[in-house]
Amino acid sequence: MKKSILAIFALALMSLGNGQSNSMVQDPILSSGDYRFLEALTATIIDSSRIFPGQHVADGMGTNNTGMALIKPGGRGSYPAFWIRDYAMSLETGFVSSHEQRDMLILTASTQANSTWITKNGALVPFGAIADHIRMDDSLPIYFPGTYSYEDQGTPEFGRTPPYGDQFFFVHMAHYYVETTADVSILDKEINGMTLIDRLEIAFNVPPARLTDHIVTTTDHFRGIDFGFRDVMTITGDLCYPSILKYKAALQLADVFGKLNNEVKAQKYSLIAAKIKDAIPLLFMDDRGMLKASTGKGNQADVWSTALAIYYGILSEEKTKKTSRFLSQAYENGHLSYKGNIRHILTTDDFSDSTAWEFSLAKKNTYQNGAYWGTPTGWVCYAIAKTNFKLAQQLAKEYVEDLRENDFRKGPEYGAPFECFHPSGHTQNPLYMTTLTCPLAAFKNMMGP
Repeated sequence: MKKSILAIFALALMSLGNGQSNSMVQDPILSSGDYRFLEALTATIIDSSRIFPGQHVADGMGTNNTGMALIKPGGRGSYPAFWIRDYAMSLETGFVSSHEQRDMLILTASTQANSTWITKNGALVPFGAIADHIRMDDSLPIYFPGTYSYEDQGTPEFGRTPPYGDQFFFVHMAHYYVETTADVSILDKEINGMTLIDRLEIAFNVPPARLTDHIVTTTDHFRGIDFGFRDVMTITGDLCYPSILKYKAALQLADVFGKLNNEVKAQKYSLIAAKIKDAIPLLFMDDRGMLKASTGKGNQADVWSTALAIYYGILSEEKTKKTSRFLSQAYENGHLSYKGNIRHILTTDDFSDSTAWEFSLAKKNTYQNGAYWGTPTGWVCYAIAKTNFKLAQQLAKEYVEDLRENDFRKGPEYGAPFECFHPSGHTQNPLYMTTLTCPLAAFKNMMGP
């Protein structure tokens, strides 16, 4: 392979939260005590989310008949299925064994849509689509949010095509497994008559994209959810968050094709990543340095997209510093976070007095429409630390302090880590996994080796 092409994705992969170089760190983002607490709590939550063969977690379809251990989005009885997204976002903690990874990777590949079909509700499942979640009782893939029913999936409020992020998380699952086990042979493994590497390429190309720069795009009449952590929103046009995920997946495909000594395809995906990287700030950045979620409905400044783009090294150094200073000011002014947890939308950027996002199925200041989430805290800390490391430390400390105060291990009346909460008293789903796993992975990278 040409050295220049290797350099393109080798350097870029270093900024994807996996071995990320971080010269900005002079002090630990967390004290050793706080870090050990977070690490131990995360290990406990992942273990609580791990469902063993034959284990029953909920009425109905909540018995694991897959013959393998599954990791669902959290502990107790919530979300009784295998969600690709939450699992993939938790891998970089290092708390999932290689055997478990292989099993869940193959399960995901085996439920990839083997043909294009239309649900009874009129939604399209494209060939190569990856499930939103997989039932544990009968391994049936559910490609759309909002239901556990294979027959009733695909209602209009949750899109006419499956969410766009899961295809890229599938690539991440495979890349992480290969990277951490050195088992390159799995890429040539046939699953239902098709090799894994072919399945990865097909999945990558499922979400609709602009022909010029590969940015993920959607329309009002043929809408897919941009990212599952806002699946009760209507967001249309060119889409920022799934394009960030696609950038990462393109680099990962370049890397695995490099391991397979396929220079042509390694170069192809490196160039796709480069085009996406160039396009994102041009399409989505406002004059404050924030990235908007889209160019259509819901085209509001999106904290999650903005922080993740900095975390993955997509923005230039100049733009990163501008955005970092703005986020630092928003944090100091109380518009960004509450007890170390992060809103999707700054409180100053709410669409109206009645809703944070322009179109939402959730009431304002509940769930994805204005509640505060721990999932992106690590990315936001990383972004703020680019210009104000002390503030980033303060935000990280607030996040851990809330976990300590409400740690579910204190008793049944406690529930942290929650999926999200709001000072009005709203809470959603205790023992939620990515509330810990995503920040821990980011903090690990900020702490260094």
